[in-house]
Amino acid sequence: MARQTDKGNSVLRSLDWWTILIYMALLAFGWVSVCGASYTYGDTDIFSMDSRSGMQIVWMGTSICLGFVILMLDDRFFDTFSYVIFAALLLLLFVTIFNPHQIKGSRSWLVLGPLRLQPAEFAKFATALAIAKFMSTYGFDIHKMKHFAGACFVVMLPMIMIVLQRETGSALVYFAFFLMFYREGMPGSILFTAVAMVIYFVVGIKFEQVQLWETTSLGKFVVLMLVQIFTSGMAYTYIQDKKQTLTLLAYTVGITLGAVLFSQYVIPFDVTWVQIILCVGLIGYLVYQWLSTQYPTYLLIALFSIGSITFFYSADFVLNNVMEPHQRVRINVLLGLEEDPTGAGYNVHQSEIAIGSGGLKGKGFLNGTQTKLKYVPEQDTDFIFCTVGEEEGFVGSAGVLLLFLMLILRLIKLAERQPFKFGRIYGYSVLSIFLFHVFINVGMVLGLTPVIGIPLPFFSYGGSSLWGFTILLFIFLRIDAGRNLIRS
Repeated sequence: MARQTDKGNSVLRSLDWWTILIYMALLAFGWVSVCGASYTYGDTDIFSMDSRSGMQIVWMGTSICLGFVILMLDDRFFDTFSYVIFAALLLLLFVTIFNPHQIKGSRSWLVLGPLRLQPAEFAKFATALAIAKFMSTYGFDIHKMKHFAGACFVVMLPMIMIVLQRETGSALVYFAFFLMFYREGMPGSILFTAVAMVIYFVVGIKFEQVQLWETTSLGKFVVLMLVQIFTSGMAYTYIQDKKQTLTLLAYTVGITLGAVLFSQYVIPFDVTWVQIILCVGLIGYLVYQWLSTQYPTYLLIALFSIGSITFFYSADFVLNNVMEPHQRVRINVLLGLEEDPTGAGYNVHQSEIAIGSGGLKGKGFLNGTQTKLKYVPEQDTDFIFCTVGEEEGFVGSAGVLLLFLMLILRLIKLAERQPFKFGRIYGYSVLSIFLFHVFINVGMVLGLTPVIGIPLPFFSYGGSSLWGFTILLFIFLRIDAGRNLIRS
């Protein structure tokens, strides 16, 4: 049993007050930003409940109360009832799929009179609890395929339900759990494969129409060359055969270079056909080595090559034949293939203008012209960081990002000091979710990442978002506060 003597004081003494201070600072800066983003010239009372800045104070107050209630619970409550909480949120997500209320084309909101709740925001902490419980069970080994597949199923189940609600942005957040998987021992090759796929997509799609030597697509040429280089590199990393790696690279690069010279000076032709033949030969060689040595790593590397080529050619088909027109335009605008400052690129274009106009020190509180004149859509929710840039300038923006960095680093420290696997896994899930939100949200405001519509933690207006992030954080703080309690 845990030592119950003076339990309340024990929790307060063990609580990480630095994280609490960072949380309170983010709440304060967040309210200032909401106030600046929602303020209209002529408003006389920014604290009125009829204004968004006034309502945000209500959400902040209730969030702090929620945090206090969570701290008063026994830390074992979350371990014991993690599956129950997860099942309840899954049921809520399932019900929301059939929600008759649509808000901006999404069915992700439950409308209860004047109150609107978005279950997807609360499903994050429920999923983090469930995956921590699942992965901390006795005998779990992430290197075993069935165990890893089970962990992925726990993460993907709410993700699928959220996609069915037409809330793709919130669903993509669940990929953040793979950062936690990596910390817990997931092979780095899986994370590398994901990064490689992103590179293939961006390079291949962006430069597909650029002609190299008038006969060859630059995008296809570079991607196929990368597949060959990555495959050879993986052979060196996981098989530790330097001679074999150099031989593979010499053949692939040498033959490709010969094909380029032949196409340039003898008979023009599409060099990518030679590259495809080389990739097939490379895959055949790896399969032969697997069959002759019975070393499964050769097969896995061969599957990486097959998957890389399949993904690249299917991505182009999906982009042009499966995606909705507005989704395709957003990707093309992001990659610089289209200029659409009045359509799909309008939000980002106006956001960049607002941030740029802030300069070094900003225009001052409530003095931002782009935001006051409502040029930036969703400026108090998804695009709230542009208000920070316009009114507080580079200095204020850097300060906000520094606060988030401090929060992430603090969460890493707290996660690493957990005596039990459940706490560590949950902690890394929390910081992964925060990191994903901050990186993607700030990136899309700056035009560096796709506009997928996810909030900036503690800044974006709304009760569901603020409550969800508060619960997510304070559960971990409560688990961490109980690390020193004596248990039998």
